[in-house]
Amino acid sequence: MEILTIETPSLGDRSYVVTDGTVAVVIDPQRDIDRVLERTAERDLRITHVLETHKHNDYVTGGLELARVTGATYALAAEEEMFFDFHGLEDGDEFAVGGLTVRALHTPGHTPTHLSYVVADGERQAVFTGGSLLYGSVGRTDLISRAAAEELTRAQYATARRLADELGDDTVVLPTHGFGSFCSSAAADETTSHVDPNTGVEISTIGEQKQVNLALTITDADEFVARLLGGLDAYPRYYAHMAPRNKVGPGPIDLSPATEADATELSRRIHAGEWVVDLRSRTAYAADHVVGTVNVEVGNTFITYLAWIVPWGVPVTLVGDTQEEVSEAQRQLARVGIDRPASQGTGGIEAYGEGLGRGAYAVADLEALAKQRADEPRTHVLDVRRNDERAEGGIVGSMHVPIHELEQRMDEIPDDGEIWVHCASGYRASIAASLLARAGRTPVLIDDSDQRLAELGFELTA
Repeated sequence: MEILTIETPSLGDRSYVVTDGTVAVVIDPQRDIDRVLERTAERDLRITHVLETHKHNDYVTGGLELARVTGATYALAAEEEMFFDFHGLEDGDEFAVGGLTVRALHTPGHTPTHLSYVVADGERQAVFTGGSLLYGSVGRTDLISRAAAEELTRAQYATARRLADELGDDTVVLPTHGFGSFCSSAAADETTSHVDPNTGVEISTIGEQKQVNLALTITDADEFVARLLGGLDAYPRYYAHMAPRNKVGPGPIDLSPATEADATELSRRIHAGEWVVDLRSRTAYAADHVVGTVNVEVGNTFITYLAWIVPWGVPVTLVGDTQEEVSEAQRQLARVGIDRPASQGTGGIEAYGEGLGRGAYAVADLEALAKQRADEPRTHVLDVRRNDERAEGGIVGSMHVPIHELEQRMDEIPDDGEIWVHCASGYRASIAASLLARAGRTPVLIDDSDQRLAELGFELTA
């Protein structure tokens, strides 16, 4: 048995290809299935089955389209209600994929119908746990319904213990979520995993998880429920659109470049209230940008925050230095159902911004903020971290508005001076600074780590 891991760091997720060397089963594929097809073509593998652990809430699946183009069987929980034909699986169902045996286990919690898949070759065994048993923790239980969260949390607790009881300690645990995904619940105090020497991929085992996993070390179900539900914070608003999209059966995507927009076109889109997203680095944007654009630096957290804050359905135009930069952002958009950018601009700001109004704002670090507050104690400081981060300590006297609430709460932000804005690393602060500038405020981007707040002597309060 060989397991190929396809990472999607931008969503904190993984997809898997499991093969006996000739045929393969694919588990939880992302929307851009070309990555799966490339990996299987390299090894001349024939995909016979595409399996979903659950109806995903954080991305649009590529499973149905992958099954269509390869002729594979598309399977998920029989109890799922979908608007297309699929092969339904129930607890205990078993089938062969070449020399491999695949067994479905009903593992409710993250969703009511969630399945995990135990794959074995007679010598090794792995369990693909989707959004169920994660490394050190478990999947969120409030995405289906807050009203059902307690019931699902109790189911999640029982699920984790069933897996630990029924599977051997050397069974490899391979979840879909848990690598930065907001589908993960509160993390355990400690996580145990190790790097597979053959692949260089982080993995864990049932035995390791018994030592540290939240659901396997807390012995009282009521305590587990209280701990899990107490640690849940906001999750991206775009999640509301993912499960309905997956229910109807997503089709293929078009990753060809969008129409190139000139300066006149960009100006028209900005004035129409559309979003023109500048993908350049936060410091480059702060130094020089087109007025009315929003800065979301392309990287591993790009799509989580853009899709979280952009009003759903508003056309998005991407601008950046290179076509490669824009294409990466476009691929990430497609994974969450924003299928095509309205247009694009490349060649750097001197090309797409020619003749348009330009702006700039200051970039500083926490030492500069400390000096500023010493000189002017009433300096406005805006913290845009999440509520759970703020609970660990915030600068005394600062305002707190999580980044995903800023657009709706802009009228709370003072307009009588500079707004020094910070987060944990500078990434979210850079988005917030661009939103503040677009709204007519005067931001100062603090491009620094919140781990230095105590070190630099800032007075903090929970």
